[in-house]
Amino acid sequence: MTINRRELLVAAAGAGLVATTSASARELTRGRSAGHVVLLGDSIFDNKKYVGSKPAVIDQLRAGLPNGWKATLLAVDGSVTRNVAGQVSNIPRDATHLIVSVGGNDALGQARILSKRVSISTEVFLELARIRDEFEKDYNNMLSAVLAKNKPTVVCTVYDPNFSQALQQKVSKAGLTVFNDCITRAAGRQSIPLLDLRLLFTAREDYANPIEPSPVGGAKIVQKIRSIVTNHDFSKKQSVVFA
Repeated sequence: MTINRRELLVAAAGAGLVATTSASARELTRGRSAGHVVLLGDSIFDNKKYVGSKPAVIDQLRAGLPNGWKATLLAVDGSVTRNVAGQVSNIPRDATHLIVSVGGNDALGQARILSKRVSISTEVFLELARIRDEFEKDYNNMLSAVLAKNKPTVVCTVYDPNFSQALQQKVSKAGLTVFNDCITRAAGRQSIPLLDLRLLFTAREDYANPIEPSPVGGAKIVQKIRSIVTNHDFSKKQSVVFA
């Protein structure tokens, strides 16, 4: 049986391997303008130790990008927002797209507030306001350093955890809204795309443990990254939410 090029593209698209059929994307997938995607941040991208012999996010990305494209992992497990500046200094000269996922460890560092004893609720809100102001400053400084590289950039929200204990899950999700509010506002101010991981991670199999991505979750992330870098028009300077 003979399969022509159009049939092959349709079949690949149905399998989730082709994110777009636009002319610009076809040029990229042919390798005429091959890209180099760089991952910055924490263990959302640097998840190898949590998936064992199965493919990590960087492995999946290298396999999932169009022919001729490259991917570099600069994200480091355990990093907080302030650590990303060190990663930025190692961005390759030929990088074409920067993807940032950070903030989860900043939230973990403030987890004590979830069990803090207070006399009135105002104390909790004041503490949350302090945490928010501190994170917003760190995140904006980090993003400024990334954007100074003058590369198309995408930032990611922090997805909800997957705790088995209902109370822990509820309070953790509520606490993360403080950090994700800062991230979404930063993306809006800088007119850059936002990949909302909260809307991708919807099943237990997306997680390798309560807070790290499994190969299933990693595949979801990679599919969206490929779609964005090969299809989004970064020249329009728009803050678009992808999910």
